[in-house]
Amino acid sequence: MIRKVIITVFVFTCLLSLNAFALNGSVEGEAVSDAKYMADTLLVLIAAFLVFFMQAGFAMVESGFTRAKNAVNILMKNLMDFSMGSIAYWAIGFAIMFGTGSAFMGTSGWFVPADSTAFASLEWSSVPTHAAWLFQLVFAATAATIVSGAMAERTQFKSYLIYSVFITGIIYPIVGHWIWGGGWLANFGAGMLDFAGSTVVHSTGGWLALTGAIVLGPRLGKYDADGKPRPIAGHNLPLAALGVFILWLGWFGFNPGSQMGADAADISLIAVTTNIAAAAGAITAMITAWMFLGKPDAGMSLNGALAGLVAITAGCAFVNPVSAAIIGALGGIVVVLSVLLLERMKIDDPVGAISVHGTCGALGTILLGFFHSDQGIFFGGSFGFLGAQIVGVVAVFIWCLVTGFILFYGIKAITGLRVTEEEEQAGLDYEEHGASAYPDFNVSSIR
Repeated sequence: MIRKVIITVFVFTCLLSLNAFALNGSVEGEAVSDAKYMADTLLVLIAAFLVFFMQAGFAMVESGFTRAKNAVNILMKNLMDFSMGSIAYWAIGFAIMFGTGSAFMGTSGWFVPADSTAFASLEWSSVPTHAAWLFQLVFAATAATIVSGAMAERTQFKSYLIYSVFITGIIYPIVGHWIWGGGWLANFGAGMLDFAGSTVVHSTGGWLALTGAIVLGPRLGKYDADGKPRPIAGHNLPLAALGVFILWLGWFGFNPGSQMGADAADISLIAVTTNIAAAAGAITAMITAWMFLGKPDAGMSLNGALAGLVAITAGCAFVNPVSAAIIGALGGIVVVLSVLLLERMKIDDPVGAISVHGTCGALGTILLGFFHSDQGIFFGGSFGFLGAQIVGVVAVFIWCLVTGFILFYGIKAITGLRVTEEEEQAGLDYEEHGASAYPDFNVSSIR
């Protein structure tokens, strides 16, 4: 008897469920839609958290590749460029980058209102506006942090705070609008593509770093009386290596997160191409350094991994793993050659930021014109797409050089940009912050 009752109830429940499905077929669709909305939002937020952690990676790389007497200064810069950049990007940067406006810049959506219709360029993603803002914020902070490395050990702290605001609030967002916000480069010719920011983020930071390093001039003692470069060793290579591994980890948020949707096949491919390019870059940088320097240099190898990551960032969603390996390998070769060339040109970049981010960001963006699985030259694509990539790289280069020189020469004239010789020799930790990263050690003995 009990068995018959259970069977009857079960059948009746199934019939009710089928009837409800038939009468209200949209319920399941709404449930699936809600689940995807939650999954997309969660992916973007987790990716943003990973990219935020890259701030720690940049801090470790920069402090490890420079001298102990400047470590506190570098940590403070990495803390404050994110803090000040957060306010600037919230107030005006996001609106300039993604707000409705002209082909040059956005002019609506100030202070990121959640219910605004100003961000039409982001309608392709389903995530909430505030989630999109947080994800884009950590990219803006990355662009500013890149500049820090090339200008390390000789820049006034107050000047650093000023230019961080201008970069995250104005200069970087305008580049982002051109390419990601529906601006003129997105619509130029075949349309420029830069999936996660080889040019938007990395080359922008790299070229601004170039202008800053030129305006500052090299560190004291970097060149001898004959103008030949002398090595200034960093104080903690293990710390720099830790930073590189943190950045490598963070890139799994940087690139897959740029899909801004939990599409399993897509984000899986992006993660694979990202990792393969990084590994290839580390290998070829090691080999290239071995050939030119006579040793498998650790610093060059670490930067080679970053170069591979930067180079693949433009095309990580558009290329196959074999192409990713080639792009990363070329990045590893080029970064070593670029570091050596800039050093000969008397452009002092203590961490190789210009070469890693500027040079290899441009390289990866242009290589996408060859390796894109549908539009690349090697896959039957047109030269129009390659041309759009080249025009985009050149346009961003010119924009960053013009605005960078105006910014840094302006700061130099108004407040000063470089510390005094005495302050530089003593180290910025005591002179700028009244502290030491290693109070129990003689800093001069560990440089």
